[in-house]
Amino acid sequence: MSSSDRSQAVDVQHRQTYEIRTYGCQMNVHDSERLSGLLEEAGYVRAPEGTAEGEADVVVFNTCAVRENADNRLYGNLGRLAPMKTKRPGMQIAVGGCLAQKDRDTIVKKAPWVDVVFGTHNIGKLPVLLERARIQEEAQVEIAESLEAFPSTLPTRRESAYAAWVSISVGCNNTCTFCIVPALRGKEKDRRTGDILAEIEALVAEGVSEITLLGQNVNAYGSDIGDREAFSKLLRACGKIEGLERVRFTSPHPRDFTDDVIAAMAETPNVMPQLHMPLQSGSDTVLKAMRRSYRQERYLGIIEKVRAAIPHAAITTDIIVGFPGETEEDFEQTLHVVREARFAQAFTFQYSKRPGTPAATMDGQISKEVVQARYERLVALQEEISWAENKKQVGRTLELMVAEGEGRKDGATHRLSGRAPDNRLAHFTKPDEEVRPGDVVTVEITYAAPHHLLAEGQVLNVRRTRAGDAWEKRNAADAAKPAGVMLGLPKVGVPEPLPTATGGCSAH
Repeated sequence: MSSSDRSQAVDVQHRQTYEIRTYGCQMNVHDSERLSGLLEEAGYVRAPEGTAEGEADVVVFNTCAVRENADNRLYGNLGRLAPMKTKRPGMQIAVGGCLAQKDRDTIVKKAPWVDVVFGTHNIGKLPVLLERARIQEEAQVEIAESLEAFPSTLPTRRESAYAAWVSISVGCNNTCTFCIVPALRGKEKDRRTGDILAEIEALVAEGVSEITLLGQNVNAYGSDIGDREAFSKLLRACGKIEGLERVRFTSPHPRDFTDDVIAAMAETPNVMPQLHMPLQSGSDTVLKAMRRSYRQERYLGIIEKVRAAIPHAAITTDIIVGFPGETEEDFEQTLHVVREARFAQAFTFQYSKRPGTPAATMDGQISKEVVQARYERLVALQEEISWAENKKQVGRTLELMVAEGEGRKDGATHRLSGRAPDNRLAHFTKPDEEVRPGDVVTVEITYAAPHHLLAEGQVLNVRRTRAGDAWEKRNAADAAKPAGVMLGLPKVGVPEPLPTATGGCSAH
């Protein structure tokens, strides 16, 4: 069915509304932008803000399979929608993402009121499957075993006018024992460099000034063609795109973090001084059990090289506490690495069994009480370090890219929020002149908390940008239409480096 046919399938007198609920990593967030674009191309509109649960004509769940209770959460949500669908026979429910790829027919057996189940490899089929389910009046389950089309070729409704995700690869060639993602996303498949750069150039032409390169293992880019320096070359190529002010990437793997990448980061002005590099554990014994291909010495060596080349770099990480077999000595090794690396922030997780992973059946499963106690010790140490590292920012003059909706208290404090080049969140006093999301302000940092900075004095400079123009233009266009929101996605603004729901996809 062509896009025009799909558009005609929706009654133009009553354009059907949709709602997307997204769980999991930043790859899922980006996939949901694609799903939204597909539905809008097919004639659907986003459900207006404030729409009650079950009132949208189409509800799409973009699921995650890396948490132990991911399926219970999904079936609980589906159960709440069942009576609502009974009252509204025309309503449709679709389930996609990693859990759909994993459970397939099980979803329809457990929740027979679901209309469509689709996987990670065929998100482009959603509008066709919804229409087929409507016509045939029976559930459509279609799971592709391999990627049908690179997601970036699909239409997109991006959540920000000035910052964008750009996917450079999908899938993963690693075999970490705690992660099921490679089985669900498939082997790594790299996108052509020319296509990536063309997408970035098109985004910049639309007003985007910050892009985040995405990949399950982003710095393994080039493995398809055997070019170990492909990722550093891509970073340098991004540096030549006029109008592109900020380049970030997530998540790299220490195994593939080579010296040429560090050099490219240091020598390319628009590549930001920020690195998110998952540690998972500081113990060589646990890293081996996790099937992570680096050891503590290698990891700390990378940190040392990054700091030597980029002194102001903010380094963040992921850590799993309580992996099967982890001893007190192993845990102390993790604390040692945290002290040595001095992370700006750490995303810490208590190990939980991921069904279908080797770790789920390993001997040495650790009691909840022990894991909780270790987790609290790790969090306390990292909070102390995060605060100390943030205090080093006091007195510095920083350029912040203004964001929308980053701070929960901004309205009450009459402040705005923005991200520093190293991606630290900073709140600043609202200046007299107009400042739009996407614009850049220069401020002096006056106070530091563990998770944010404050600039309480006057803004030193406001630079109006093409990105701010793009936000203003989009906001004006949206104001002319019924207000809408895609539930479950981050607020409009600079994409978060790691959505808070992560714990698997981004963590390897």
